[in-house]
Amino acid sequence: MKPASFPPRARRWLSLGVTAALAVTLTQAFGPATPATAAGALLSQNRPVTVSSSESAAFPGSAAVDGDTGTRWSSQFSDPQWIQVDLGQTATLDEVRLTWEAAHARAFSVQVSGDASSWSTVYSAAAASGGEQVLPVSGSGRYVRLQLTTRATQYGYSLWEFQVFGTTGGSQPGPEGLLSYRKPATASTYQDDGACRACTPSKATDLDPATRWATSATNGWVDPGWIAIDLGATATINKVVLQWDPAYAVDYQLQVSGDGSTWTTIYSTTSGRGFKETITVAGTGRYVRMYGTERSNGYGYSLWEFQVYGTGGNPTPPPPAPPAPDFDRLVWSDEFNGPNGATPDPAKWTPEVGPGVNNELQYYTNNANARMDGAGNLVIQARREVTPGSSCPPDPNSGGSTTCQYTSGRLNTAGKFETTYGRIEARIRVSSTQGLWPAFWMLGGNFFNGVPWPASGEIDILEHIGREPNRVYSTLHAPAYFGAGGYGAPLDLGTNASAAFHVFAVEWEATRMRFFVDDNPFFTVDRETLEQTRGPWVFDHPFFLILNNAVGGDWPGPPGPGTVLPQNMTIDYVRVYR
Repeated sequence: MKPASFPPRARRWLSLGVTAALAVTLTQAFGPATPATAAGALLSQNRPVTVSSSESAAFPGSAAVDGDTGTRWSSQFSDPQWIQVDLGQTATLDEVRLTWEAAHARAFSVQVSGDASSWSTVYSAAAASGGEQVLPVSGSGRYVRLQLTTRATQYGYSLWEFQVFGTTGGSQPGPEGLLSYRKPATASTYQDDGACRACTPSKATDLDPATRWATSATNGWVDPGWIAIDLGATATINKVVLQWDPAYAVDYQLQVSGDGSTWTTIYSTTSGRGFKETITVAGTGRYVRMYGTERSNGYGYSLWEFQVYGTGGNPTPPPPAPPAPDFDRLVWSDEFNGPNGATPDPAKWTPEVGPGVNNELQYYTNNANARMDGAGNLVIQARREVTPGSSCPPDPNSGGSTTCQYTSGRLNTAGKFETTYGRIEARIRVSSTQGLWPAFWMLGGNFFNGVPWPASGEIDILEHIGREPNRVYSTLHAPAYFGAGGYGAPLDLGTNASAAFHVFAVEWEATRMRFFVDDNPFFTVDRETLEQTRGPWVFDHPFFLILNNAVGGDWPGPPGPGTVLPQNMTIDYVRVYR
């Protein structure tokens, strides 16, 4: 039997929603206690916020700094968690006010930082009672963080308001914006060859994390190397973000200029660490330049992104961010309830026909290996052909035919359903024998618009290889981490993965992904950590779904003497919550 269409997870949220509604009613009826007036100004209202997690899209971090005591941020139900506000400039702090919902913190600390990397604690509590707390603090920094370590309830942490008071060198911080998007860029040289085609300076200002600028190898990679951006008008610059390729600068300067000729250094380092560097600066100019004088390796300099933030300039508005997901709103599904022998719904799935990739051995057929079983499941069967070496169906890509030893099925939703963010899940009983490679995964929708893999991005929700019968894998692939170097993790189920159905899922949002098996999270990808340790996050655009049951390939290896065929990959349902 299939699970109920209204999953237990959603019923839990409904219960919590009733509690939240009651809390809002009480707050609006009686109002919070009025605290004493702080010495400084309110600095945090409507400033940018980042959080470790959110319970759902209904409870974003921004709700804690909007000045509305009827909206709140709420975290996932685990320890630790955090919420961080960017004040826009360095401030001297004198007070923090917290207005808690019933799900408050017993133990927490208030921390400040100048760069959102190195933190100093200015207040800590070990047995807090929640409610409305007025915390005297003394410290300075641009970023203020609540580090939450012990919950008072079995739920998460929930704040109606997180307010920071203090003084700055001037008045209340003004808006900070991205000034460099699609602005003209020039460089000392750029690479254009088979290793990095058309890696021009403009690729560092396009907000495409899969394209990059690199210095030319024509005359050998040499020092110095530089890239400069014309902001279009004079700007006050307060932050620069460099997302490096492994060919990064160890020794470099950030410089500004009013005319693109005479340069003033506003930041320098002799210990650049590569990956993502977020640098707080203070400078004024129309032009901003990264001037590198020592390379990290034998190659040149290369940046996926060179972003400049501040006020002024002549900025081009960047495209709007995709809306945050709702992990409980079902937007697309296939329950596979067709009659026995029916093929997959052509309005939802397209069969990929032809030979596989990655040195796989199967030929994917036009649904000859993908049929309903009449019991509410789709079966993708990998099998050895009765007459090995017989002619396969015509390959539409080659116009001819090839020989088939094995056949199987691969289906995708490209052009029919794609999503940016959401909870994507499927209930699957995998095939498992030496040489098989069943998978449930996603590929960037731009793949069929000329963007090659891995620039398109790949999200592997489930992979299983038969020679590791108890293990399943979830992995991300992008230009800086792909193939055997993909960013992922295995899970040992403790028994053969094919012994039972399991629910494989990812909860994907702008700041992280969490991978689950049977609603148990086992692998979390934090965007900031990924960018600072592996490379760019390329997962902010639409992706389509793929189901396939491969035979052989570079990872699982070929079938062997112990291989048992045919083997069925059985899918109960696929659902997307958005």
